[in-house]
Amino acid sequence: MPELPEVETTRRGIEPHIDGRIITALTIRQPKLRWPIPDQLSQWVVGCRIGSVTRRGKYLLINLPGGSVMIHLGMSGSLYMVSADQPAAFHDHVDLVLDSGMALRLTDPRRFGSVLWQPAGESHTLLESLGPEPLSNGFTAVYLQQCCAGRKQAIKQFIMNSHVVVGVGNIYANEALFSAGIHPKRAAGNISAVRLERLVDEIKVILARAITQGGTTLKDFVGGDGKPGYFKQQLNVYGRGGELCHHCKSTLKEIRLGQRSTVYCPECQH
Repeated sequence: MPELPEVETTRRGIEPHIDGRIITALTIRQPKLRWPIPDQLSQWVVGCRIGSVTRRGKYLLINLPGGSVMIHLGMSGSLYMVSADQPAAFHDHVDLVLDSGMALRLTDPRRFGSVLWQPAGESHTLLESLGPEPLSNGFTAVYLQQCCAGRKQAIKQFIMNSHVVVGVGNIYANEALFSAGIHPKRAAGNISAVRLERLVDEIKVILARAITQGGTTLKDFVGGDGKPGYFKQQLNVYGRGGELCHHCKSTLKEIRLGQRSTVYCPECQH
C-alpha cells in the first residue's frame, strides 16, 4: 500500500503537469472503486481550471473553484500522465483530460482506491476526523502524550491510527519505533513522556527523509507507470525478520500485530 511519502511523491510528480490546466473531459471506465464515483463528477469538474494539488493524509486533492477531486490510491493504485489519446489498459479506470492534450490517468488493479468530491468550503467526512499531519506543528510530544494517556492499545497500532496522526503506515511505524527504542507491543499509555518525545522526533525524521529521497529520485510521470516505489533507504527492521540487527547483531523477530507484519529487535526495543 502506498504510504504518506509515496503519496507525497506522487503529488509532486503530477503537480507540474496539471497545475493551472483546464479539465476538458472526464472519462470514467469503471465507476465502482472502493466507493462509487459520484454520478455528477463530470458536471462539477469539466471546464474548471486546476488551482493547486495538495495532500491530506493519503488523499490527493485536486483543487478547483467549486471544490476538490479527492483521490486515494488504495492498495495498488497509481497516477501517471499520458497522452489523452493513448489507449487505456484493462485496469485504467479514470482519466482527467487536460487542455494540454495530456490526461491524468488512474490505474488500480484491485479497485481499493477512490475518486470522490469535496465541495468548496466543506470538509468531507473521510477527512474531517483525521489527526494532524506528522510533519506539522500540530504533531508534538505533548499532543501524543495526551492521546496515549490511559490507552492499553499497542503503540504500533496506536500511531498507525489515522485519527491520532495521519500517514504513519506500517513500514515507517516499524522503523520509527526501532529508532526510538520502543517495543511495538508496549501499551501506548505505559510509555514515558521522554520516550514519546523521541518517538515523535523519529517519525518526523524518517518521513521527512523518505520524502526527500523521493523528491530526488522522482520517476518520469509522463508515460511511466506513476509508481515512485518505496525509497532506496536502508531499512533497519521492516522486511528483515530473522536477520541480524544492524546495531546489536541480535536476531530480529517478526510477529503479526493488528494483522500487519511487525519486525523488532528484542534487545534494542523495550
